[in-house]
Amino acid sequence: MDLQPPVTLRTDDDAPALKLLRDYYRKPFGFGHFYTGAAFDTWDSTGTRSQDVDVFTADDLVAVTFLSVRVGPLAAHVLLDDRRSDFSEILEMIGPDHDLVDEAEEIPRDWPAWELDKELTCLPDVGPTIASKLIARKRPRLVPVYDSVVSKVLGTKKLHWERIRVALREDDHALHNRLLCLKEKADLPEEVSALRVLDVIAWMEGTHPDRS
Repeated sequence: MDLQPPVTLRTDDDAPALKLLRDYYRKPFGFGHFYTGAAFDTWDSTGTRSQDVDVFTADDLVAVTFLSVRVGPLAAHVLLDDRRSDFSEILEMIGPDHDLVDEAEEIPRDWPAWELDKELTCLPDVGPTIASKLIARKRPRLVPVYDSVVSKVLGTKKLHWERIRVALREDDHALHNRLLCLKEKADLPEEVSALRVLDVIAWMEGTHPDRS
């Protein structure tokens, strides 16, 4: 089964998708974000995010709370202390962040990112949604966020990652290029990836169907 595009991306008119993005990322009254998820992409209280690409940090645990999930104290202790080096090793095996669209072949089950997902979901109270948001913080261009709302809109309950990869590559990367174009038109921060643009549009449609 192919990916089901969000309604606002099924026509050539960018206006509806841009409205969803601008609503999500806007700052009302010059203070704070209307949607806390808008801070997920850029949160960097220590100013060290660019150096900490291969290690989970406290900032990453704070960032996922903006997406309405929470890493509990036991899992946090494992990530930041007990098995910090183990998770760092897997992140290093994944390699530098790069666009999912550039993955020309089907994602193999033994890929390090799948291993990271597996190890994360073994932590106390960490399921697929929290795991995907943690990985997306470290590799935002490569790993899409997964949650029930987005997967329902995209029709990707199974093989979420792979179906998005295939859709991004179709028609000479048309969807990927459009997502980047929407990012530019909406004047979003550099840290916002094409995957995140798709995620936000799908999530906004799923939670605010009257706006799509």
